[in-house]
Amino acid sequence: MTWDEYFLEICNAVAKNSKCLSRKIGAIIVKEHSIISTGFNGPPRGIPHCGLERYDKDKYLRDAENNGSRLDSYPDELIATTCPRQLLGFKSGEGLEYCIASHAERNAIINAARHGIETNKTKMYMTCPTPCHECLKEIINAGIEEVICTSLDRYDEASTFLIENSDLKIRTFT
Repeated sequence: MTWDEYFLEICNAVAKNSKCLSRKIGAIIVKEHSIISTGFNGPPRGIPHCGLERYDKDKYLRDAENNGSRLDSYPDELIATTCPRQLLGFKSGEGLEYCIASHAERNAIINAARHGIETNKTKMYMTCPTPCHECLKEIINAGIEEVICTSLDRYDEASTFLIENSDLKIRTFT
């Protein structure tokens, strides 16, 4: 088994802990073949994740409407298992003001910081395409030197700009 295969399996295991109803992403930060931090996408610690618990506590979400669609028009079973943005009819990447999740990349960096672990000169493995530009800014500033992801697809032009103008290396799992 290669290191990439090993770390991909671990990233997949980390992703399974995500409470996100849309996508489950896992990320790990590695230094000298040792995992120093992990992260998955989801809400901040102690915040209700999407589903009935959030719906019951989030007046802003309950009052949300998009193109005539409201969450209270759906049965509890659907609210409990479907991303609120999808129920409101938003396409992928839209309606992000309703998303309370942090990305897995950010959470891996934050988890390292919470425990006083340095991320300079490390690698990040993750179960998604090239990170979004917001995560790339944090990855670059954290001193992570290489990102290994599932594809080189990019979300936006800002991501391309950040990658082309930094020393960050990005590749896919081999």
